[in-house]
Amino acid sequence: MPVIKTTSLTKVFGKLKAVDRLSLNIEAGEIFGLLGPNGAGKTTTIKMLTTLLPVSSGKASIAGYDIQHKPADVRKLVGYVPQLISADGTLTGYENLLIFAKLYDLPRKEREQRIRSALSFMGLKESAHKMVRHYSGGMMRRLEIAQSILHRPPVLFLDEPTVGLDPNARHMVWEHIQQLRQKYQTTIFLTTHVMEEADELCDRVAIMNLGKIAAIGSPAQLKKSIHKQNATLDDVFIHITGNLIDNGGNFRDIARTRRTVRRLG
Repeated sequence: MPVIKTTSLTKVFGKLKAVDRLSLNIEAGEIFGLLGPNGAGKTTTIKMLTTLLPVSSGKASIAGYDIQHKPADVRKLVGYVPQLISADGTLTGYENLLIFAKLYDLPRKEREQRIRSALSFMGLKESAHKMVRHYSGGMMRRLEIAQSILHRPPVLFLDEPTVGLDPNARHMVWEHIQQLRQKYQTTIFLTTHVMEEADELCDRVAIMNLGKIAAIGSPAQLKKSIHKQNATLDDVFIHITGNLIDNGGNFRDIARTRRTVRRLG
């Protein structure tokens, strides 16, 4: 049984159909990428699947639990890293994780070990007691992922996980995403505007346009489908949507960049 399943999942805002009859099956342990231009419906899809937005029509389930009828069970099974900065810059990395451990209602006797393990896994052990406002962009993103995996969710949603990061920080986040799948068999559902990221990380990608899936398959399959020599995912994206991808800014502008991308996408 697919760990993420949607059937004609739809979200309507007034006269706008943001997500239009989305049907997907995502297998356990898969890294799945949802691509698309700004306003395609990517973030809306994630917010429905994580129970943050009500569904207009259709169905979806996470590990067999219906997102509409069993939302509390779904929330226990998912981790979510949004586009907006979710870490508190006035606290240390350890303190941020301690708050999340309490929010996830982790048993007191397990909190310390889980926090230390998450910090170590994400390469933040030496920075645990440093104020987060002094973290680099890559460190901050890795801390946010550490927050989302404290309760060891089988499904992790990452909305633009490397937006605003420089190439070195981006590649470090990629490595940790791949390690999550390898160590915990985590199913990862991510959105991205970085075609190289989708090509590097994803087993399959879907290209979404105007609320609908326009194409789906492995990166290799999609590149082959447009019959262009040495095609890239950028070529596929432009061929299908007619749009160019904007990769965003750098860490100095990370807060502003994430706010803008979230508002538009």
